[in-house]
Amino acid sequence: MADRGVDLSALPKEVRDQLAELDLELSEGDITQKGYEKKKAKLLASYIQHLPNVDLSLPDVQLSPGHSADPSPSPEAPGPSTSSASRHHRAHRSGGARDERYRSDIHTEAVQAALAKHKEEKMALPMPTKRRSAFVQSPIDTCTPPDTSSASEDEGSLRRKAALSAVLAQSLQSPDYWINRSVQSSSTSSSASSTLSHGEPKTQPQPQITPAASLLADVLAHTRIENSVPPDVTSSTPQERGSRVDLPPAVRGMSRGQSRSSMLDTADGVPVNSRVSTKIQQLLNTLKRPKRPPLSEFFVDDSEEIVEVPQPDPNTPKPEGRQIIPVKGEPLGVVSNWPPALQAALARWGATQAKSPALTALDITGKPLYTLTYGKLWSRSLKLAYTLLNKLGTKTEPVLQPGDRVALVYPNSDPGMFWVAFYGCLLAEVIPVPIEVPLSRQDAGSQQIGFLLGSCGVSLALTSEVCLKGLPKTPNGEIIQFKGWPRMKWVVTDTKYLTKPSKDWQPHIPTANTDTAYIEYKASKEGTVMGVAVSKISMLTHCQALSQACNYCEGETLVNVLDCKKDMGMWHGVLTSVMNRIHTITVPYAVMKACPMSWVQRVHIHKARVALVKCRDLHWAMMAHKDQRDTNLSSIRMLIVADGANPWSVSSCDAFLNVFQSHGLKPEVICPCATSPEALTVAIRRPGARGAPLPARAILSMGGLSHGVIRVNTEDKNSALTVQDVGHIMPGALMCIVKPDGPPQLCKTDEIGEIVINSRAGGTMYYGLPGVTKNTFEVIPVNQAGAPIGEIPFSRTGLLGFVGPGSLVFVVGKIEGLLMVSGRRHNADDLVATALAVEPVKTVYRGRIAVFSVTVFYDERIVIVAEQRPDASEEDSFQWMSRVLQAIDSIHQVGLYCLALVPANTLPKTPLGGIHICETKQNFLEGNLHPCNILMCPHTCVTNLPKPRQKQPVDVGPASMLVGNLVAGKRIAQATGRELGVVEDQDLIRKVLFHQFLSEALQWRAQTDPDHVLYVLLNAKGVAVCTATCAQLHKRAEKITATLMERGGLNTGDNVVLLYPPGIDLIAAFYGCLYAGVIPVTVRPPHPQNLAATLPTVRMIIDVKTLNSESVSFILSNDLPRKRPPHIYKPPTAEMLAYLDFSVSTTGMLTGVKMSHAAVSTLCRSIKLQCELYSSRQIAICLDPYCGLGFVLWCLSSVYSGHQSILIPPLELESSLPVWLSTLSQYKIRDTFCSYSVMELCTKGLGTQTEMLKARGLNLSCVRSCVVIAEERPRLALTQSFSKLFKDLGLSPRAVSTAFGSRVNLAICLQGTAGPDPSTVYVDMKSLRHDRVRLVERGAPQSLPLMESGTILPGVRVIIVNPETRGPLGDSHLGEIWVNSPHSASGYYTIYGEESLQADHFNTRLSFGEPHTLWARTGYLGFIKRTELLDASGDRHDALFVVGSLDETLELRGLRYHPIDIETSVSRAHRSIAESAVFTWTNLLVVVAELSGSEQEALDLVPLVTNVVLEEHHLIVGVVVIVDPGVIPINSRGEKQRMHLRDSFLADQLDPIYVAYNM
Repeated sequence: MADRGVDLSALPKEVRDQLAELDLELSEGDITQKGYEKKKAKLLASYIQHLPNVDLSLPDVQLSPGHSADPSPSPEAPGPSTSSASRHHRAHRSGGARDERYRSDIHTEAVQAALAKHKEEKMALPMPTKRRSAFVQSPIDTCTPPDTSSASEDEGSLRRKAALSAVLAQSLQSPDYWINRSVQSSSTSSSASSTLSHGEPKTQPQPQITPAASLLADVLAHTRIENSVPPDVTSSTPQERGSRVDLPPAVRGMSRGQSRSSMLDTADGVPVNSRVSTKIQQLLNTLKRPKRPPLSEFFVDDSEEIVEVPQPDPNTPKPEGRQIIPVKGEPLGVVSNWPPALQAALARWGATQAKSPALTALDITGKPLYTLTYGKLWSRSLKLAYTLLNKLGTKTEPVLQPGDRVALVYPNSDPGMFWVAFYGCLLAEVIPVPIEVPLSRQDAGSQQIGFLLGSCGVSLALTSEVCLKGLPKTPNGEIIQFKGWPRMKWVVTDTKYLTKPSKDWQPHIPTANTDTAYIEYKASKEGTVMGVAVSKISMLTHCQALSQACNYCEGETLVNVLDCKKDMGMWHGVLTSVMNRIHTITVPYAVMKACPMSWVQRVHIHKARVALVKCRDLHWAMMAHKDQRDTNLSSIRMLIVADGANPWSVSSCDAFLNVFQSHGLKPEVICPCATSPEALTVAIRRPGARGAPLPARAILSMGGLSHGVIRVNTEDKNSALTVQDVGHIMPGALMCIVKPDGPPQLCKTDEIGEIVINSRAGGTMYYGLPGVTKNTFEVIPVNQAGAPIGEIPFSRTGLLGFVGPGSLVFVVGKIEGLLMVSGRRHNADDLVATALAVEPVKTVYRGRIAVFSVTVFYDERIVIVAEQRPDASEEDSFQWMSRVLQAIDSIHQVGLYCLALVPANTLPKTPLGGIHICETKQNFLEGNLHPCNILMCPHTCVTNLPKPRQKQPVDVGPASMLVGNLVAGKRIAQATGRELGVVEDQDLIRKVLFHQFLSEALQWRAQTDPDHVLYVLLNAKGVAVCTATCAQLHKRAEKITATLMERGGLNTGDNVVLLYPPGIDLIAAFYGCLYAGVIPVTVRPPHPQNLAATLPTVRMIIDVKTLNSESVSFILSNDLPRKRPPHIYKPPTAEMLAYLDFSVSTTGMLTGVKMSHAAVSTLCRSIKLQCELYSSRQIAICLDPYCGLGFVLWCLSSVYSGHQSILIPPLELESSLPVWLSTLSQYKIRDTFCSYSVMELCTKGLGTQTEMLKARGLNLSCVRSCVVIAEERPRLALTQSFSKLFKDLGLSPRAVSTAFGSRVNLAICLQGTAGPDPSTVYVDMKSLRHDRVRLVERGAPQSLPLMESGTILPGVRVIIVNPETRGPLGDSHLGEIWVNSPHSASGYYTIYGEESLQADHFNTRLSFGEPHTLWARTGYLGFIKRTELLDASGDRHDALFVVGSLDETLELRGLRYHPIDIETSVSRAHRSIAESAVFTWTNLLVVVAELSGSEQEALDLVPLVTNVVLEEHHLIVGVVVIVDPGVIPINSRGEKQRMHLRDSFLADQLDPIYVAYNM
């Protein structure tokens, strides 16, 4: 390219404009790539020869439009006057909307340049789908004044150069443009920081591409695994720009004309008519190549480490300097008339200079309200001291003793009262603890203030009358108990309530000693508030050191804009000022909000010599200075910038000087300083001599900083940080730089570390917290060998910095703002600055942005939360968010994990209006943030996932040698139920020998015991609405047979569909079919309220069963003829088909299995033996009677065994929940069978009503076994909570157990009466994903409890087999469960002759071991473990544990996941997740969560769901879908229909509340 390496900023403006015009034409497609390059070369030709700074040998110089020279004066060009670059830059700077802290034109340009690099290629990024109601707007009128948002930002904000606007034009103007980043440099390219905007991709209609073998899913999978860069599948190549776009095979792009829901081929080649698929497509396109550390070899090993440890990068900069030598401050001067204590100074001025002004307070308009003289200050403090010691309590029992701690609760707007209270406490020798005024019970951080008061033992609070009136009160007028606070007694300190001390009373003013003088509060990074105790000697020495460093003189005037309750505002404005008889003018925060110029006016009016401000105040004054032409700041000799240690303060100082230099402000008076709550003042710049060169600045490389080393930035101006010094350390102090983590080892000279200070003028301890104190206040630095460098203890300051030339101190950040991501350090303030430099900030409020990190999956992840403006559109927000991602990725080389925008005024505030970071983080992690927009980018920044597992080639090798009953040295995993055995009972012999068919058994019972009641059907009230004796059932069946023969025109062996509600009619119809020789098929009737969902299933079954015959005739069984059939059919052999069992599996497959007469009678016999069923027994059944074991128990078992079945249709529970449990109690039932859905209904609906049920006489102590019938892994949590909830009603904890059946064999396990109790084991989930079982202890991390699925039925053999090799596995190995049993089904029922495909499910053989036995494959994974328990025959019991269905498992990253495990984690993530389901779509994990709370919480769930799945399953969620309760389809057995859900999602039929596409 012709312009390689040209600094565009050096070109004349018109040339830059023409270039921008060209860029725009190319992006709009109005000009070809070739024409563009030609014209561009022509434009630049004349400059390439002339420009001195072009180096054509640098192929990768990054173009940065609008990038002017660096304004920070380099050491060679110290003063602003000498630097032409500075001048040139400042000419473009307007005093418009600058942010309080993070304002740097250089940085803004760097960010714009970084974003401009992304403009060449465009990429679709899916924008979240949101239901309108979920978008919560906050009312516009509640927007806050300039305290945090610097209201008039758009008035004159930086006019960017035309070229820059043009460069970004396409991304800002039209949402049809997708902006991508190039993938050239893999070191910085992150897969997903690729968006600037969203909409449909504008591509030319491309020629169709022949589908290659690799589908999209492969493309995605390979991008993760291989180290080589995959082909760029989304951007066109420069040569043929605009002609066609290469897309991956099988993914067709959408031409501009097509609508949103146009047809799209998915990766499976299935056309999906859906915008959802389009969005997923876009998502896949963005996940091109995440940053990945080099991968180590992968071993399949039990002790494998989870996390991928990044290999150290050989290019990481390392510190190279020598070890630092401690830096000594100037000696503390000895002054002859220095007072022995601070109170002594006040006493002296109160007596000798009573008329001298001490403090002037301003009203809300900025005019003086009152002035407190030294005489008044002294007399009032004296009165307060006397009152505190003598007038509270009685003489014998005073409330306060010297040394007690007292809270000072005063608003900033009343500094006079605070001064009196503070000095009154010092005179009374009680310890003041100044805190903020609590405004409400729920104040951000009020609980932490409570912790402070508790740890300091505070029980008394001093406040003013006005403040007390404003505190929140209970209805009877008492002050409310604030959250977390100890009980407080409130004392009002207004003068009228104070007592004049008696003549003989004098305060005790001892010489300053090491006793605590006052306690200053400090919030830690975690949000805990601790009290730093400052001793009397420290307080005095600190005042002396400040007086010496700042050269304070008696009688000077000081303007203080800071909070006088803590920090610099207190040290200078309350303590040192009294020491030196200075007149302090306090400008409270509220005044600044109303009148930002007020402090400048005060300096002008009072000719103040010193002003104490923050960058924010400089910024506000600059914004408002247009109104003030006549202000004069020439009187100032020191402008102390309290937050000058923040790297972003340098631009505020420059800008302020730039505006006010014409008002007499001298450049050398700006004095940044560094402070810390523990060490008090660390360093301060002394004012320079007039005309002396200003101190140099450091221009550091951000890359170096992130590795903790100092490197002067030379290459990339975009990622430079300009830092100003904070002067020299305080007089009398000693300073070192030590490593911030680990032992306090001294740093090297070019290394960034934590500043530690030894000084008599620092804090002494965290009051009441000796443990934490030791680590902070008693640090002894060590050298490289680990030996301490001396005896003297240092205090940690929490500041990160280094010592520059001439012992100047430079601070680059704070420990609490430090984010350690993948071993690199990033500063929260730097990230805020970058985010705010993404112009135009029409989307968020400048001062309301929080950056913090959360620990997810063994690393810190960066989260940015900002308040969104009410008028920002969703598209603007999304665009701003995507650009912030890019900017941070380019400049800091770090990926963001989550970016959330919340409605205006919803972030928790600190008392002075800033954002309360800890509380915000807490809300984020608890799901209480309620964002209105969110963007998660886990694919980009999670780089420590383990390498995907490569499946080992499967063949039976020597490790699998079979010796006798051992395989690979372990006992073969097999288990057998009891023998079906010989029949003792004579009646049974007759029945079994002569009636091997169920139809004969019914006839026999009707003859031998006609009046025995077999069935009782109950309604919702628990009333028997229908009963059937043996004879009644037989006669009823005969009538149905006669009808079928008469009207049906049926032949033997035809299929008949039985559409009945659960009841006795169904049973009669079933036996009627057997009598007629036709094959019954029970089908659940469609649900009247839900025909759309249930009718298709019925239709499908009928279509399959009637073999597509022409006519389907309906026979109503309520008008049956009264005659008997001529004969009852008897099948010629027991192998003939008895009935068909159809059911929809959880994967959405409709499968029918064929049950022969022999299988039916063996199954009934097996159940009879297992559950000890006789004609004298009663059992209660609350199940759906249409398929599986539910049907067998409802229709077949009673006829075979003769016991009485009490039938409770599960639908009746919807109108009366207790009906099942009250039936058990009323009939004293010993055995009952139910489904999970019934158990869940009772647990959720009756769990809270056990007391009421008990009162009604409900008693479940009779229940011996309550068996849950299911075809899935036992739901341990549900069965346990059911047992616990109803324990009070007498339910034995041993009663609840589960059964297990599958399609090939309806009943494999059933906990009967004879076997041992079901056992529970804990398995390691990591091993399970590798198809291995590793047993662990209860409570082990990543452990999963599994319950045995019940005792194996008589006549059943089970073996565990490797599904790939088909060889048997050893004990406790995971494999497919195969079953051999006389009651297995005889095959699938299919129409199109697919039996051959499915035959191996029913008749399959082991590849070695026992080749002659025929087994049926259940399709479920599980394992067998031999337990210590004994079974009925006295042998050790083999327990079968079912893990899950093979069809349902998700293969992700080469590992096998069971959906239920991920869903369990998801449901635990937030209280409002009612239910969840997961499925995959082209290698993306999709999580659907039902939201039971308000729609406001929908977006809270996205990060929580992503976090929990990443933490517990090491998977990145691709799409999070939040839906209404009840959307996830569930079948009658209570199993989730995940495939139906997947189809509905892809067809866009879910009406989701929110869909988030994680990048």
